[in-house]
Amino acid sequence: MQNKIGLTILIAEDDPDDRFLIKEAFEEAKLANPIEFVEDGVELLDYLLKQGSYAKPPKRAQPGLILLDLNMPRMDGREALAEIKSNPALRHIPLVILTTSKSEEDLLHTYNLGANSFIAKPVTFEGLVDVIKALKNYWLQVVEMPPS
Repeated sequence: MQNKIGLTILIAEDDPDDRFLIKEAFEEAKLANPIEFVEDGVELLDYLLKQGSYAKPPKRAQPGLILLDLNMPRMDGREALAEIKSNPALRHIPLVILTTSKSEEDLLHTYNLGANSFIAKPVTFEGLVDVIKALKNYWLQVVEMPPS
């Protein structure tokens, strides 16, 4: 069984205010796991494939969980999700959509592409903390994670 405390959570989020709030919500939820941020799908894939600016040390651990926004520049979350889930070296990484989209089309499309969960971002900070606590409980305490 994998030690989930050291498991890195990679968050793809382009909005600096949302990144700040997510980081604060992780702290409020007392989630001690390391978190890393990337700003779009291109950077996400570079991180995962250890290429581009992520090719040189420091080497980063392969994340144990990805939180993915859908609406990002350069390569959006839908395209990044399709790339990740079609790559045999990456498809095992659990991936949770965390987005402002409430579109049924996005919900169905991302599940069809292989997303493990779909969460609409709450409108309040307290709601975001509750979501992070639920993620912590489910992904880091309840489920068995694949080895990284």
